[in-house]
This record gives sequence, structure tokens and C-alpha cells, in this order.
Amino acid sequence: MKKPIQTLSALAVFGLSALISQAQPAPKLLVVDMAKLYDTHYKTEEQNGKLRADEQKAQEEVEKMNKEGNTLVEDYKSLTEQSNNPALTADAKAKSQADAQKKLEEIQRKKNDINTFAQNTQRSLQQRLQTFRTLMLEEISKTASEIAKRKGATLLLDKAGPTLIGVSNVIYSDAAYEITDEVMKEINKDRPAGLPAAAPAAAPAPAATTDSMKIAVPGVSPKK
Repeated sequence: MKKPIQTLSALAVFGLSALISQAQPAPKLLVVDMAKLYDTHYKTEEQNGKLRADEQKAQEEVEKMNKEGNTLVEDYKSLTEQSNNPALTADAKAKSQADAQKKLEEIQRKKNDINTFAQNTQRSLQQRLQTFRTLMLEEISKTASEIAKRKGATLLLDKAGPTLIGVSNVIYSDAAYEITDEVMKEINKDRPAGLPAAAPAAAPAPAATTDSMKIAVPGVSPKK
């Protein structure tokens, strides 16, 4: 009686192994280029356009503030020259010197205002870009995953994804495993008519650089 029992046990183990094997299908890998999909997405193009427009407005505001600052500098120069006029009385010289000092303080406030405005604008643009990128990559990932599932994939890899050594996770992949074009077609199916052709995405440049913020005051060293 033992032999039939052992045989049944062996058959049961074999059957269980077969079920486990059936529950875990052979891996099917597909790859997608997330960076390319992000760069060519029509929403990315629209967002970049908005950021560039806001950047330009900020730059124009900085230039306006610089002009105001340079006007203050001219006033300061005039008051300094007056205070050095030998024809003035002591009281008049003292008043000109006091006015010049007030003007210098006003110039410094203007420089601080420009610095603060530029830094806040740059930080705002970068934060908007980062938030948008995060949301867009989530949206693209969802679409790519849905397409991969329809194709029976068990694993979807990002061929553009960086690793610790700064290169792609995927060293090589056959074109037959690439679904980037298919995903691109899907995510751009609602692309508005008349929108220009896709262009590479780029982070907005700082709204104002330190070079564009300089207000030169004669005889006065700029504060660090």
C-alpha cells in the first residue's frame, strides 16, 4: 500500500509545480524612451512656451528696475558733486552730503530689490518646471504601462533612465521590443491643431543673472 501512496504524493507535487509554473509566465520585456516622450509631448511644448514668456517678462522687469537704479546713481553723482562745490556754505555742503547718503541707501535698497526679485522668479520658474515634469512623467508612465500590458509585457524598462554611473539602465535592446513610437502616438492623439512641430524641451534659463543686476555706483564698492 505504501507504493501507491508515494506515487500519489509524487503526482501531487508534480501537479503543484505545474500550477506554480503556469501562475508565473515567462518574462516579456519591453522598453520605452521616457525622455524622448517627455520632450516631444505637446503639453511639454506648451508649458515651455509659458515659462519662456514669463521668463521674458521677468527679464524686462529686471531691466526696468536697473534703469531706475541707474537714475538713482545719476542723482547720487549730482549730489556728490554739489557737496564738493567750494562755493557752497558749510550748511549747504552738509545738506548735499546727507542727501547723497540717503540716495546711496536708496540705491542699495534698489539693488536688494532686484536681487530678491530675480532669485524669487528663478526659484518659481524652476519649481513650476519640476512640478510639471513630475506630473507629466506620471501621466506618460501610465499610458506606457497600459500599452505594455496590452502587449502582454511583464516588465517595462526606461531606456533613458539614469543609473548611479550616469548611463542608461538598458545597454541594448532589439527594435522589436521598443514601444516609444506607439506610446508617442497615443499621448499626442489630442494634440491641438496648429501647434508647431515638436522641439526638444529645455529648462528655462534664470530670469535674471548677476550680470544683469549690476548698478554701478562711482567710488562705492559693491556689497557682497
